[in-house]
Amino acid sequence: MTEDILINVTPQETRVAVMQQGVAQEIHIEREASRGLVGNIYLGKVARVLPGMQSAFVDVGLERAAFLHVADIWEVRHSHHNGSTETAKPIEHMLHEGQTVMVQVIKDPIGTKGARLSTQVSIAGRMLVYLPQETHIGISQRIESEVERDQLRSMLQGMIPEGERGGYIIRTMAETASEADIRTDVDYLRKRWRFIQNEAQTRSAPACLSQDLPLAKRALRDLVTEETGSIQIDSRENFVKLTEFARDYTPNVLSRVMHYTAERPLFDLFGVEDEIEKALARRVDLKSGGYLIIDQTEAMTTIDVNTGAYVGGRNFDDTIFKTNLEAAQALARQLRLRNLGGIIIADFIDMDSEEHKAAVLAELNKALARDRTRIGVSGFTGLGLVEMTRKRTRESLAHVLCEPCPTCQGRGEIKTPRTVCYEILREVTRESKQFNPKEFRILASQSVIDMFLEEESQALALLSDFIGKPVSLAVETAYSHEQYDIILM
Repeated sequence: MTEDILINVTPQETRVAVMQQGVAQEIHIEREASRGLVGNIYLGKVARVLPGMQSAFVDVGLERAAFLHVADIWEVRHSHHNGSTETAKPIEHMLHEGQTVMVQVIKDPIGTKGARLSTQVSIAGRMLVYLPQETHIGISQRIESEVERDQLRSMLQGMIPEGERGGYIIRTMAETASEADIRTDVDYLRKRWRFIQNEAQTRSAPACLSQDLPLAKRALRDLVTEETGSIQIDSRENFVKLTEFARDYTPNVLSRVMHYTAERPLFDLFGVEDEIEKALARRVDLKSGGYLIIDQTEAMTTIDVNTGAYVGGRNFDDTIFKTNLEAAQALARQLRLRNLGGIIIADFIDMDSEEHKAAVLAELNKALARDRTRIGVSGFTGLGLVEMTRKRTRESLAHVLCEPCPTCQGRGEIKTPRTVCYEILREVTRESKQFNPKEFRILASQSVIDMFLEEESQALALLSDFIGKPVSLAVETAYSHEQYDIILM
């Protein structure tokens, strides 16, 4: 299936959309004010070791100290992968406060959590990922042919100078690459590693030794495949930079990079702006009349499938089955579009037929196979839910573009004016027992004051009689629905 990549660049942000058959499948956004950190390599200083959590906090120069777990220390990972039966050393025997350590960000800061680190460094190229501390050669699971896997491994081994340390992972992109392309990648990665080592020797912690490529160049490195038809970018300056980068590192992509010059904005022309708006909505409508409800929480994302207005099919079971099949495809697309990660629970409409359940699960796995991010899918649970995990490295689209509502603080609902009125009545009663003012004045929003003047006027009069003090009202237009103050006059 042919893909097209659209790149919209402004001085403030870069946006990339991956299109299939004219429909957005992925959206990536990077803002200059808050660029992602995944892939960045730092010289850090251990700020604190926590033996009880087998973790450490490392100062790498960010706003919050970053987090390093014992499982992400290279020596521990290395011994585990090599099948060593030795008990891993506790973290307090490997790190101490004030120690300088080279680390790489493997997960961006999300919410209140700092960045997650690893001491295993990896440097991504187009065809290969270089692992300076390793010695083995790994191959992407998507390259299925054993003959091709053996050929690629032999080719790469022949390019590594004898006695030089360093392992590689062969990416899917290398499947159709020439020997010259792979050699170019090897030379680029080794040169980059030498630069990082030199920076580490000449700078003091905390310091950033290497940043990952900006989004537009990462799109060329990570998103372009054989199926990519065109890469359109709407900034002349960045088009020049991108073609220079492609000429040096991805020459087979160069002919597909095009400068978009039409007057109509690129994302408007292809309907991407509308798709971004839809991707921020809680409800996703299906063509059949059914719909999904998507809720992101701190712990997980839940997706509920509903038949809605769809009443087609020969019988009710058939209607449910067809809605679930369509929902499986839409769900997989929404995960990519919104960049949802972590634990995901899908609540499909209950099906009695085991054959229908198997078909829906097969459709879901087929739709998820397009995803570039690692996903694990469990079958239907006893409650009819499908549990999934999707690797989370960067913030979701909603977390990049939105913030919690200042009125409801992200709850998604607010107290009724009557509820706030009753809270105020209780608060006045409490304060009347502690203080003895001449008058109580209530400052609140228009809707709350209206409730006191109309439906709850008798309750206010009863309170005034009970405490033996006058109670006056005043509208504060700057207050949100739930805000109020009680002033002692």
